[in-house]
Amino acid sequence: MNNQPLVLLTAGGTGGHLFPAEALANVLKASGCRVVLATDKRANAYAGSFPADEIIEIPSATPSGRSIPKMAKAALLLAQGTLKATSVIRKLKPDAIVGFGGYPTVPPVIAASLLSVPTVIHEANGVMGRANKLLARRASLIATGFADIKGVPAGVRGQVIQTGNPIRPAVLDAAKQVYSPLAPNGTMRLLVVGGSQGARVMSDVVPPAIELLPQEIRSRLSITQQARGEDLERVREHYSRLGVGFEAEPFFKDLPKRLGDAHLVISRSGASTVAELAVIGRPSILVPLPGSLDQDQAANAKTLGDLGAAIVLPQSQFTPERLAGEISSYFDAPDRLTKAAAAAHSASITDAAERLAHAVLNLIPSNKNGMPS
Repeated sequence: MNNQPLVLLTAGGTGGHLFPAEALANVLKASGCRVVLATDKRANAYAGSFPADEIIEIPSATPSGRSIPKMAKAALLLAQGTLKATSVIRKLKPDAIVGFGGYPTVPPVIAASLLSVPTVIHEANGVMGRANKLLARRASLIATGFADIKGVPAGVRGQVIQTGNPIRPAVLDAAKQVYSPLAPNGTMRLLVVGGSQGARVMSDVVPPAIELLPQEIRSRLSITQQARGEDLERVREHYSRLGVGFEAEPFFKDLPKRLGDAHLVISRSGASTVAELAVIGRPSILVPLPGSLDQDQAANAKTLGDLGAAIVLPQSQFTPERLAGEISSYFDAPDRLTKAAAAAHSASITDAAERLAHAVLNLIPSNKNGMPS
């Protein structure tokens, strides 16, 4: 009989869910645990390097409308996923399950709670997401990324604790790089990212903003931009025409290192991005994803904006003219960048994965978790 604790992690949808799960998996495995990941087809497509002993695909559906056929299809997939998750959990007999949000976590967490497996949900954002809200009353423990989290349902039975957002080892390595102040007449390294799915608005706004800058500023820019595949050529053409030093790709595998190299980051404000900006300590201009029912990215961005670590621009205000003005202002007063970098770092929680792992292992009987009772 294997006496190593087995922890089932469930996450899906985007890197914002998978990255914290990956960070926790690394710590759990270093602690002597076995780790299995349950996810759906969409996330499984890019979970190949996830540090799990096994990756299991479980059916799931994201509600995409209120029509009866769409709701019926989503309910059927949820039922199918819960049945499969129940079978998987009975076979694996995990000692705990940790859900990281997104609808792929719903079937495994429901099944675990029905089978009386200790259940943790981690909410990375400043506003609890809909899937986690649905599961909150079933959780033995709710771990949060931010101290102030909105939307936790009344009557949850589990303890609510702040662990921070678990950070991948590559990000912790990048955090060792001390912020390099923008030198007089030096080159500003500008990093533009749009989250794991990219963001068209960055391709629509940033190159025209750079075009509005005077030549003496453009000549001092080195731009790295993540652009969606369908936007890539026009972004490259725009920068080539301007004679700006740039690199543009749909995805950067070494993004944490590029964050560490940057003087200024322009980005969406997903929870993982905000946590990584804080841990690495980099100034940013944040554009929260608009139209979200939860407005979670706005809440995330506010944590850095309130500290003076970021300029937060609603997408309606994220225009080429406004962005050009903000970039110019940093060249006029480069010490603002250094101060913003320090402010960002003041919000960092570098041991979030260890805190979360400790909380999870505390739910497992002491004869299996290797921890003192």
